[in-house]
Amino acid sequence: MLLNIQHISKQFSTEPVLENICLTLNENHTLSILGKSGCGKSTLLKIIAGVVLQDEGDIILKGTNINTLPANLRHIVYMSQEPLLFPHLNVFENIAFGLRIKKEKKVVVDTKVNQLLASLGLQSHHKKMPHQLSGGQKQRVNFGRSLIINPPLLLLDEPFGNLDTQTRAEMQRLFKQVAAEFNIASIFVTHDIKEALLMGDGIGYMNAGKLKIYDSKKSFISDSITGAQQEITFWQNL
Repeated sequence: MLLNIQHISKQFSTEPVLENICLTLNENHTLSILGKSGCGKSTLLKIIAGVVLQDEGDIILKGTNINTLPANLRHIVYMSQEPLLFPHLNVFENIAFGLRIKKEKKVVVDTKVNQLLASLGLQSHHKKMPHQLSGGQKQRVNFGRSLIINPPLLLLDEPFGNLDTQTRAEMQRLFKQVAAEFNIASIFVTHDIKEALLMGDGIGYMNAGKLKIYDSKKSFISDSITGAQQEITFWQNL
């Protein structure tokens, strides 16, 4: 088991945001969490990343309790809708940034970055600056910058939410491909039912700060609170 979240709770002022959240995640697996805006999905990811501190509960990564570990030492990557690339660095250097910080040798940097550029379909864009890229290309670079440091866990906070329908579908396929190639473990949160079903090996539903994890996608679809069956029925009746 890679990640074990035990009884996480959080409130802001007197408002409960997360209540007794428990989940587990195995290596090389993606857990999708579906939920509406404001249900606590982003807060959960930020707690795991160490950006926000929980009021109660434990975060155990690779068998070690990381509750008191600062965000910069957790080596967990949090990705949101906005790529937030370095505007003064080209594509190659944005991806290489983590390796430069570690003072890796040039041959190591060149080899690893070029491998990622190929996997992400960015070979012909390696000299471009961020302002010259499309939204989908920026998010590809963001993936590359995240993966280059080989994080144990990737937290994805609706990463494709700002993309058009076609680009979003392309990025979903790309992530599945890259996740398999690089043995990525991740938590992928979204408010889109189809995306939740597509992206996750496992799936959960969050509502009003409470998380329910399903033992199969079939049980997720059959549970009326998720809205999945209603969505399927809508498309069948068109």
